[in-house]
Amino acid sequence: MKYRDSIKPISYLKTHAAEVVRDVCSNREPMIITDHGEAKVIVQDIHAYEQTQESLALLKMLAQSTASIERGEYKPAGEAFDAIKKRIDEKRGS
Repeated sequence: MKYRDSIKPISYLKTHAAEVVRDVCSNREPMIITDHGEAKVIVQDIHAYEQTQESLALLKMLAQSTASIERGEYKPAGEAFDAIKKRIDEKRGS
């Protein structure tokens, strides 16, 4: 994607707000809004925003998992599944 095609001044947003929303939603590409020539905000489709947030959450979980492994805070998958099965069996028995 070429961001230079999606950079607009804040005055454009003020006068074309409905068009900006329609364009951002239809092409699912963000629009960068500038103020005095400096990038200030991004207008983004809600679905693209949600997808970005989900991707960031997955990356955060991956980073946390990697850090746990580096600290030695893990157990083999077989042990983890056995512990889960045990907890399930204990819940069913209650």
